[in-house]
Amino acid sequence: MTARPVDASFLRMLEGHSLTSAEVLYRMPDHPTLLQTFFWQFEDMAPDYPRLKRFLDHWEREIEAMIHSVRVMHRGLIAPKEIRLVRDGGELH
Repeated sequence: MTARPVDASFLRMLEGHSLTSAEVLYRMPDHPTLLQTFFWQFEDMAPDYPRLKRFLDHWEREIEAMIHSVRVMHRGLIAPKEIRLVRDGGELH
């Protein structure tokens, strides 16, 4: 039996990356009374959220829209109690 390569996204999960959602409420300069929403899902690491911080820094530098608020939702996809080592998985034909 040959060993299969480990999925890179699984390794990131073991390192602490997990699903993060960010809801950004913003105002465009031409319609300052209208709040608009941008919703984004991505992998990031709580509690520092480096990927989200890079995105928001980019937004403030490059995009004319003014951010009103950001709501962040985060859910770990793998917890330590969910990982079990399996000695023999068997075969299915």
